[in-house]
Amino acid sequence: MAVSGRIISLAVQAMLSSATGRSCGYGSAPTTSSTPTGAAVPYSVLYPVGSTSDGPPFGDASADARIVYQVTSVATTAEQVEWMADKVRIGMLAQTPRGYAHPITPPGYVVMSRELDKEEGVTAASGVYSYIQRFAIEVTTLVA
Repeated sequence: MAVSGRIISLAVQAMLSSATGRSCGYGSAPTTSSTPTGAAVPYSVLYPVGSTSDGPPFGDASADARIVYQVTSVATTAEQVEWMADKVRIGMLAQTPRGYAHPITPPGYVVMSRELDKEEGVTAASGVYSYIQRFAIEVTTLVA
């Protein structure tokens, strides 16, 4: 079975909202009904950038994938957007002795590793500040 990008993306989005305490959109800005903070700034937006998959042999239920995500933090000041980017970085990469501080738990999959792929920093346009980060995660299917 191939890795479902949508299921992984939804789990990453949920983790980012929980870890940062701010709303995270999936491909677009969060809406007023997004949890936990609606469309209020600062917020982040998750964009699936691409993936590579190691498909299983015919009849094998296991598969692995490396998925790259762009997370764009959005705010009204440079300080605020850096604060948000710090929260995203902590959510994605912070570890405890038992593993990641903020687990990504897609049903049917295990996240094996995460890494910072690229960090572009702060940009500003028309009074809106953004901070772009790219992360790669590696996942595998759960085999019962």
